[in-house]
Amino acid sequence: MTINPNTNLTSSEYDDNFAGIFVSRWLFFLHLHIVELILALIVFIAIHYLRQKRSYGLPVWPVLGMLPTLISGLRSDLFELISHIVCQQNGTFLFIGPWFSSLSFVVTADPRNLEHVLKTKFSVYPKGPSFRENVGDLLGDGIFSADDETWRRQRKAASIEFHSAKFRRLTTESLAELVHARLLPILENATNKSIPIELQDILLRLTFDNVCIIALGVDPGCLIPQLPNIPFAKAFEDATEVTALRLVTPTWVWKTMKCLDLGSEKKLKKLIKDVDEFAKKVIETRKKELSESARQRSDLLTVFMTSKDEEGKPFSDKFLRDICVNFILAGRDTSAVALSWFFWLVGKNPRVEEKIVAEISGIVEEREEIKNGELVFKAEEIKKMDYLQAALSEALRLYPSVPLDLKEAVEDDVLPDGTVTKTGTKVVYAIYAMGRIESIWGKD
Repeated sequence: MTINPNTNLTSSEYDDNFAGIFVSRWLFFLHLHIVELILALIVFIAIHYLRQKRSYGLPVWPVLGMLPTLISGLRSDLFELISHIVCQQNGTFLFIGPWFSSLSFVVTADPRNLEHVLKTKFSVYPKGPSFRENVGDLLGDGIFSADDETWRRQRKAASIEFHSAKFRRLTTESLAELVHARLLPILENATNKSIPIELQDILLRLTFDNVCIIALGVDPGCLIPQLPNIPFAKAFEDATEVTALRLVTPTWVWKTMKCLDLGSEKKLKKLIKDVDEFAKKVIETRKKELSESARQRSDLLTVFMTSKDEEGKPFSDKFLRDICVNFILAGRDTSAVALSWFFWLVGKNPRVEEKIVAEISGIVEEREEIKNGELVFKAEEIKKMDYLQAALSEALRLYPSVPLDLKEAVEDDVLPDGTVTKTGTKVVYAIYAMGRIESIWGKD
């Protein structure tokens, strides 16, 4: 055994000490390099973040894409966010979704692109298989989810009926009855007793009763004075909300939840069952009525029940169910939402309210005979209300009932602004944003 004279350590102890110092220094430099790598990665992500935001209008996160921004937008004001980005990006931008998801799409508010997608190249941009997959459980093969020949057949049949004198009379009489017998008494009672009401809820009840009468020939009674909870109405509303949630959820996520019968997908399954049971009961009742009575109805369900498909066969119960559900969706939300925004805007603009009242009063004064009691307007009088029509149109510009809609390219194409759309590209046209583009409407 030898002893190191300078340290009073044996050679083996000296070697062990030297090895320890070497290892500690090696670990120190290793940790330093790891810290440098982490800092370099952070800097890279930050630079990438800023470059992507400058290029696309929104930050693009690794793996998640723009999804975090979309989620934050859902919690605040998504449509204002989209409008801001669209204006920054000259009318069109690319939304990049998470890896391995179907949430990437072109977002546009350029009027040239909308005309191209909705008119010039209409056949190239159907709703597409992805959209049908998302909404198919609720809407089936109805007009909102259908494409091609199925869509054309339903649109043609509905269009013919909408323009028939019998159907228009049913619509006018139904709405007049609901307004004067239900809506006005509820509003007058709330006014007299100074009771606050949620106007959108009242209007949704009005339009739900109306659309059920003209589409199904049944009156659910949502707008009776007690304002009851109608199970079918509640199931339909909740099912619509869960289905809409699918559109902003990665497909594999909601499909997994559906397969495992979890969360919102479990809820949706129960809600659709309730909707189907209601539709089935209505269809069976109507078939029995038609077989026992020669009385002719004018509602859409009866029209399709007494019609034949292109092969000369009666429409199936599933087809009838899909028709009814789709037209309820079309007639309920869009009208109620539009009227809610309209009254909100009128309340904020007294000058506009005064002009609307003055126009209506002038039309009433033109009547040869003014009767006491309820004031019921005729169709020809409503056509004279030009300022009211303009105010409604302006409300729809600012707050469209359908702020966003979706199409999917079935072949390679190029939009008028130069944006390339490959087969399968989803195109979202932002109607809300288009109503706020200064190049269309000016600064004011």
